[in-house]
Amino acid sequence: MRRVLVDESVPAGMVSILPAHDVGTAPEMGWAGITNGRLLDEAELAGFEIMVTDDSNIKAQQRLAGRKIALVVLTNNHWDTIRAAPNGTRQACDCATAGDYIVVDLPRPPLRRRPSPRPSS
Repeated sequence: MRRVLVDESVPAGMVSILPAHDVGTAPEMGWAGITNGRLLDEAELAGFEIMVTDDSNIKAQQRLAGRKIALVVLTNNHWDTIRAAPNGTRQACDCATAGDYIVVDLPRPPLRRRPSPRPSS
């Protein structure tokens, strides 16, 4: 069982998708709203091995070389999409090792159509 941190931008339902792991969320840990660098530092100090996020810019913003934590980056954070295709996230978390940056390519969420405006009477 590996320790997985779910970033605050990812739905908390991710906990149910990773039952084989010890999963915590950034808000549960009291880390909501902190910067990515500090979040990664805190997560490593707390013994998390993997962080699941949807922040695709994190690789450009943070130096991952020498990190003890792996990043699993989802291409979107739409809960229905994540829940419908959980295997990619599970596999990424199962095989991630220290310093890895793994992108889980999820389908785009469906577009929401706005209702047509009602004609004025």
